[in-house]
Amino acid sequence: QVRVLQSGGGLVQPGGSLRLSCVASGLIFNNYNFAWYRQAPVKQRELVAAISSGGSTMYADSVKGRFAISRDNAENTVYLELNNLKPEDMAVYYCNTYPNQLAAWGQGTQVTVSQ
Repeated sequence: QVRVLQSGGGLVQPGGSLRLSCVASGLIFNNYNFAWYRQAPVKQRELVAAISSGGSTMYADSVKGRFAISRDNAENTVYLELNNLKPEDMAVYYCNTYPNQLAAWGQGTQVTVSQ
């Protein structure tokens, strides 16, 4: 059973930064692409960033230049660095395999951007 556990969210002021972590288990981590997704209230879940098994990355236009996705295969962990946060970035952030989501979505990690 594939499982993911997200952490690192919190309350930050506009312009601030956070680093999210996602630990995956139940699969051969190195073989899979991963992605971060987010869901804001009354909105659909959307793709934020993805990283291939080989380390290639892609980003949603709304976060290009501000967010950075990376992975540590030795630690079975995917990271998302969030910089210059804006109020519209406020959402619950989730990670999962990409493009097919093999893990249950779980609770995610809440990112709140507010003064």
